[in-house]
Amino acid sequence: MDEARVDKWLWAARIFKTRSMAAAACKKGQVSLNGAPLKPSRTVRAGDIINVRKPPVTYSFKIKQAIEKRVGAKLIPEILENVTPPAQYELLEMNRISGFVNRAKGTGRPTKKDRRSLEEFTAPEYLDDLLFDFDLDDDEEEDEEP
Repeated sequence: MDEARVDKWLWAARIFKTRSMAAAACKKGQVSLNGAPLKPSRTVRAGDIINVRKPPVTYSFKIKQAIEKRVGAKLIPEILENVTPPAQYELLEMNRISGFVNRAKGTGRPTKKDRRSLEEFTAPEYLDDLLFDFDLDDDEEEDEEP
C-alpha cells in the first residue's frame, strides 16, 4: 500500500491509542504536514514528515511505510522514523523538572492535598522555626523558688 489515511496511519503507528483520538487531533489542528494542518481523511505517503503537537512538545515523524492496519510494537521502526529535534525533548524534560502544575481553567477547586502542597511551597522558611524565642517552662520554675 503506497497511501494511507492520516488518522488510520497515526493509529496504526501507535502514536494515538485510538483512531478516534487521532481523528480528533487532526480536527483540532494538532497534526500537520509541512506546516499545514491535516484533515483526518488526508492521505499520506512514504517519505512525508508529519508533525504531531502533544503539548508542550511537537513530535516529528518520517513515514517509512503507509499502513492502515495496526502492527505490533516491535515493527514500529519499519513504519516510522522519529525525527523530533532534541530541543523538543529538552523542553519536555524542563517541564517535568520544573514541578509547576499548570491547572487548566475550569478544572475546579484545588483539593486539600493541592492546598497543603501549595502552602508548603510558598511558606517562608523562617516560619518553620519556633515561633517564640522564650521558654514557657522558665516561668514555672521562677514561681517555685520563693
